Amino acid sequence: MRGEDLQNQTLFSYVRPDSRIPANHPLRTIRQITDAALTSLHDAFNAAYATEGRPSIPPERLLRALLIQAFYSVRSERQLMEQLNYNLLFRWFVGLSVDEPVWDPSTFSKNRDRLMERDVAAAFLSAVLNTEQVKDLLSSEHFSVDGTQIQAWASIKSFRRKDGDDQPPSSGRNGERDFHKDKRSNETHASATDPDARLYKKGQGKEAKLSYIGHLVMENKNGLIVDARLTQATGKAEPETALEMLAERAGKGRITVGADKAYDTAAFVAGAREINVTPHVAQNINGHRGSNIDARTTRHAGYAISQVIRKRIEEANGWIKTVGGMDRAPFKGLSRMGWMFIFKAVAYNLVRVPRLLAAG
Repeated sequence: MRGEDLQNQTLFSYVRPDSRIPANHPLRTIRQITDAALTSLHDAFNAAYATEGRPSIPPERLLRALLIQAFYSVRSERQLMEQLNYNLLFRWFVGLSVDEPVWDPSTFSKNRDRLMERDVAAAFLSAVLNTEQVKDLLSSEHFSVDGTQIQAWASIKSFRRKDGDDQPPSSGRNGERDFHKDKRSNETHASATDPDARLYKKGQGKEAKLSYIGHLVMENKNGLIVDARLTQATGKAEPETALEMLAERAGKGRITVGADKAYDTAAFVAGAREINVTPHVAQNINGHRGSNIDARTTRHAGYAISQVIRKRIEEANGWIKTVGGMDRAPFKGLSRMGWMFIFKAVAYNLVRVPRLLAAG
């Protein structure tokens, strides 16, 4: 018998959003871990807000909404609010009931900016790593490091001479400029849009772009990110920042770190050994120089293992930049870009944890 296409405009519903979510949906596990981490940040959230005045968007809901934006590659806050208005899965994860109105996009952005003024993203990363479900997945002895170029939210046209002695752009909304025979460098030029960005190219033959450098430390047991930072783009940013992050990992015992050829420098290798870190760095041997890593390191089986596992950190960089939207995130300034880079590293960890827990 054919069913009839009846339009049931029921005024009241007695079905909870939670009942619509499959029992094995990965967001259920992610929600449990996220809630445990956010509960541990209760005092930090209290310190960020005044005791009087109009209530803000709860920071727990705001951070869960930002996680949804990262998980599902929602490109803007306006589109995120639209999705929250009708997507039951998103509403359940954020903590909104079916009847609660969503926030205005500008209100959401202003409340997000308040959290970006504080070190909430780094605290959130630490809180997630210290939850009961996650901490047993981590290694405390073996790590990998890597850096990646993060393009700034600024046009090359905004890269102007600091003394102002250059050709102004032509009239119009997006006026053209003649760069012919104009020698540009970070010493003489700066971006008018994002002064913290630096002109940088990742390698020979690559296009120079206004950029930052994102840095990750991955533990080698399950490939989870245990530290993330963003710095200005300089030629020595990757090894120098890696040493700073590893110094916080080094404890009483010796640890190892896998890295690519960019870290095969005398300063990095010597600095790592000084802080009790064994550098399992890929050898950079060419016609002009030899490697700073010799047979004292490469003869051990652990070196070969580190070189295989370290490549998994590229998966994290790729996810953060493509799915997470950090390839060219719409933020200006080192602090704001750095906050969001760390937050997207948290999202990457949370995406991977349900499958790791299921595998035992």
